[in-house]
Amino acid sequence: MRKMAWVIAVLALAGCGEGKSVDAQKPQPTVAATPAAASAPQWDLEVRGEITQAVSDLSGWLIEHSFIANVIKENGKTRILMGPYSSKAEAEAKQEEVRAALTRAKKQNIELLVIERPAVQ
Repeated sequence: MRKMAWVIAVLALAGCGEGKSVDAQKPQPTVAATPAAASAPQWDLEVRGEITQAVSDLSGWLIEHSFIANVIKENGKTRILMGPYSSKAEAEAKQEEVRAALTRAKKQNIELLVIERPAVQ
């Protein structure tokens, strides 16, 4: 009898919110903030290995060491990018952090370049 009361109570509570719209509670993004953020320059950190076959090894190493990287293919070339960063100083700070981790791991012949992300139109 007690189990049946619990089942009825759970079913009754499950139906309490039925028919109400949840979308009204979500905050709507402001229109004015979006164009301002899109016009500000953004920066990426490009990680290049000396050997092109080592892209998977290098991206795997970055992931193992808690660095989030994206592997993209552009004009037939595979690139590893970290970012975007909102300022060049932020990208340079991440560059030094990755460089220190690479040095500790005795990884050699890896370039770290701070590049400006092209504006999206």
